Amino acid sequence: MKKTGVRVVLVFLIFLGISCKTLKNSKKSFDTKQNEVFIDSMMNNALGKGFFPGAQIMVGSKDSVFILKNYGYHDYSKKELVKTDDVYDLASMSKVLGATLVAMRLVGEDKIGLQDKLGDVVPFYKNSAIADLTLFELLTHTTGLTPSITFYQSLLSTPDGSPLLSNQQSENYPDLFDTMYVNKNIVYDTRYLSFEPKEHYIQIYKNMWLNPEFYQTVYAKIAVANTHPRGKYLYSDLNLLLVQQMMETKTGLKLDQLAKGIYNELGISKIGYNPLKWTSEQNVMPTEIDNFFRKDTIKGYVHDEAAALLGGVSGNAGLFANAQSISVICQMLLNNGQYHGKQTLKARVVKQFTKSPLAKKGIYRGLGFDKRKPDEFYGKNDFGHTGFTGTFFFLNPDNNRFLIILTNRVNPTRTNRLMYKDDFSAKIWKQINE
Repeated sequence: MKKTGVRVVLVFLIFLGISCKTLKNSKKSFDTKQNEVFIDSMMNNALGKGFFPGAQIMVGSKDSVFILKNYGYHDYSKKELVKTDDVYDLASMSKVLGATLVAMRLVGEDKIGLQDKLGDVVPFYKNSAIADLTLFELLTHTTGLTPSITFYQSLLSTPDGSPLLSNQQSENYPDLFDTMYVNKNIVYDTRYLSFEPKEHYIQIYKNMWLNPEFYQTVYAKIAVANTHPRGKYLYSDLNLLLVQQMMETKTGLKLDQLAKGIYNELGISKIGYNPLKWTSEQNVMPTEIDNFFRKDTIKGYVHDEAAALLGGVSGNAGLFANAQSISVICQMLLNNGQYHGKQTLKARVVKQFTKSPLAKKGIYRGLGFDKRKPDEFYGKNDFGHTGFTGTFFFLNPDNNRFLIILTNRVNPTRTNRLMYKDDFSAKIWKQINE
């Protein structure tokens, strides 16, 4: 009897264990219908409130796509519906889907090291105040560099020396740009800017070309931009401009060439810099009506001014993509660098870059990747990035889920920040992980 009783207890415990495991796994299974209803509700509410004119959303796992949907229109004229092939300006998502991805490849191939110093790699900075900054510090945003510099504004002036912008609307300041009004008498610096093609000049907009000599002034400003304590976290666009310079100097190739090599391996074609070189203008989402610098509705060219000055190819911004192409990168990362049997990135490098190496110091940032202090929305191992134009992608390696949200919330103006006040993206991220 005793042996029979023990057997019964053992069988019961085994059954209980299997049941608990099954229950645990069932919680992790994705309820497509329930999540789609939630996302539809969130999106319809957002469109109704004017968070953005339109969007693409994609939800998937390391080997499946659960939801891919388009919502709304290209802009508020509501003439053209969002299509799957349409590409969005990714803004700062470029930091990881472009520059960081390339850094991961180069680190894995031992072509660059995380402890390599800026001044040792890029001669221009050899004797500067930022010469000792390492690739690791640049990728973790612990350099102390100021968040950004409006380089483009040094190309603008007024005949009488009056300010470029005013916080009051008037006859001389009629047009709104962000929260300021633009001087109607702005003139461009013709030493560096041309409105017709010139030999060796870099095209920065459809009717604007820049003398590359201007870049020396850009680099000189960056060299004296470490105005905050080194070792502390401070997000800065300048960090990724320097990462770009280090990688281009090391390889002798431009960032767009390096990134395209990875995209080609992955078989994705709706992603890249300067989208008018590889897709039609009709398939590119418009961003802001720029009343200040480009005097136009920006469409087919990068929204970020620093990236624009660099000819649309920059470590901080410049990528355009649709959700489908980004989803392939997500699946590759969730599969530890492998996609369709090919090891695109080293597994150890993927793990290294997507962890929080400085968490003990209260810095949750990954290498390039955005990570958050765990809260009701984000888990410890979640990683991804957001973009100023209204873009978002995050991955959860614990349940192999990813979410991509692409919007052009800056159309027609960057002052529209409604989607941030509502925790819009974070709420959807939380929902798909429950």
